[in-house]
Amino acid sequence: MHTFNYDNAVRPLLTPEIVQMLSALHEHKGRQELFMEAGPDILTALLDLAKVQSTKASNKIEGIFTSDERLEALVVDKSEPRNRSEEEIAGYREVLATIHEGYEYIPIRPNSILQLHRDLYSFSSSDIGGRFKNSDNVITEQGADGIKRVRFQPTPAYRTAEAVEKLCQSWAEMQEKKETDPLLLVPMFILDFLCIHPFNDGNGRMSRLLTLLLLYQSGYIVGKYISIEMLIERTKETYYETLQASSAQWHNDGNDYAPFVKYYLGILLKAYKEFEDRVAHLHHRRLSKADRVKAVFDKIPGKVSKADIAEQCPDVSVTTIERVLKNLLDRGYIGKVGRGRATAYIKL
Repeated sequence: MHTFNYDNAVRPLLTPEIVQMLSALHEHKGRQELFMEAGPDILTALLDLAKVQSTKASNKIEGIFTSDERLEALVVDKSEPRNRSEEEIAGYREVLATIHEGYEYIPIRPNSILQLHRDLYSFSSSDIGGRFKNSDNVITEQGADGIKRVRFQPTPAYRTAEAVEKLCQSWAEMQEKKETDPLLLVPMFILDFLCIHPFNDGNGRMSRLLTLLLLYQSGYIVGKYISIEMLIERTKETYYETLQASSAQWHNDGNDYAPFVKYYLGILLKAYKEFEDRVAHLHHRRLSKADRVKAVFDKIPGKVSKADIAEQCPDVSVTTIERVLKNLLDRGYIGKVGRGRATAYIKL
């Protein structure tokens, strides 16, 4: 069985590329408090948007969908779910809120992970929530020929509890030593969690929730304001490629963590850049809402959708965005491309 020896696994990761990424993230963390002084209204707008985006994206990766209207009702208004998909979305909402509000008080132990998984299924009639898997599972992929093949064989069910215990012990030992950058340990922990695949269902969503929990506890809180889950969903092909690359030979401790670590560091860098950019944009509240919508076209090259504008201006209503877009179209400042859901706008 995999031994979770992070001391030995960390040394090969300290390549010039990864060290440069770590340095950049340390600088972002150093500026974090400055941007946190942006004002409660700005941070609340970003927080509310990130909650919706995180819940949508993390469930979307697993093929769990609902309409945008229902998603907002579930996350913002905490409406009761109407079907199985909405039950799982509501469960994610609850665990996300638990982590946002109490991450400092959630120890990284098997019981805590089980409790979070239980809450993930708190709206479901299924009894799998809060229990480790009771049968072996496999991770498969379907080739171009339509044939499914086993991509990875996770830890067998009978060894799962032991593996999660050792994983948590290794994390605790590394935290106590304080010799290794947590930015390296977090993606290593998440990779190992995914390779164990401890639950019958919900492993992917739990991995993303645990990512936030570990980052928050390590002092990197950007995931509260910029959806890390959304950034992963947008790059899910690369996510799966690096997961596969780093899980090869995992059972005999021959795996290479580097691809997965570099991917996660890249996602975190992107999140910080977006956070700083959006706070700076929202700081320009002396500009009218119409001017801030217009300014988005100066920031984003190429096509701009209403969703892009809503991300940059989370405090501006959809009605206002649509009114400004119509005005800009009438003035010939922008042009419309595409139809229906594919509608976007370009600066002329």
